[in-house]
Amino acid sequence: MKTRDKIIHASLELFNEHGERNITTNHIAAHMDISPGNLYYHFRNKEDIIRSIFDMYESHLASGFKPYEGEKITLELLMGYFDAIFYTMWQFRFMYANLADILSRDEQLKQRYLKAQQQVLQHSSHILRQLNQEGFLAIESGKEVELADTIKMLVSFWISYKLTQSSIASISKASLYEGLLRVLMIFRAYSTPESRPTFDRLEQHYLAQAS
Repeated sequence: MKTRDKIIHASLELFNEHGERNITTNHIAAHMDISPGNLYYHFRNKEDIIRSIFDMYESHLASGFKPYEGEKITLELLMGYFDAIFYTMWQFRFMYANLADILSRDEQLKQRYLKAQQQVLQHSSHILRQLNQEGFLAIESGKEVELADTIKMLVSFWISYKLTQSSIASISKASLYEGLLRVLMIFRAYSTPESRPTFDRLEQHYLAQAS
């Protein structure tokens, strides 16, 4: 792995473990046992590193939430989407924990974030529309975008909600699975008699993961 990529991955690890606000470029350099000058050769500042981490975030969103085309709806297909939600929340949890502050410091990053989120909304709305048309969900016609946006809102702010509404100091995987189960609860509310057993199995799977 090239030094630049090592810096990105080390920064992501430190941000997730200690919080982005508590980590400086000097901390990152020390963690990697390189000089600050070596780090600055690759990145101008911490915001530059965060933008590179955001490249990874954008790439995952683009690949993890593509509408399915010509595929049969299976437990594995749905689990792929729920796993993608969990991976996004866990892998980039520092960003979700401090999202407003990070975006307020970097207008360029904010515009990229808004564009990425709009794409997620389009893709997830399309997925809901497909599930609705195939009788797997029962959503009022024309309400797919609003439902997708509600789910996106829950995912985007679940981490900050947990950190402010409980005594925990950091986010665990169990906490994120709890959020994922809340998303699944929304899906169950729109399930049909035919799809409910599939959502029951999904719930049992993620309850086991949470424990």
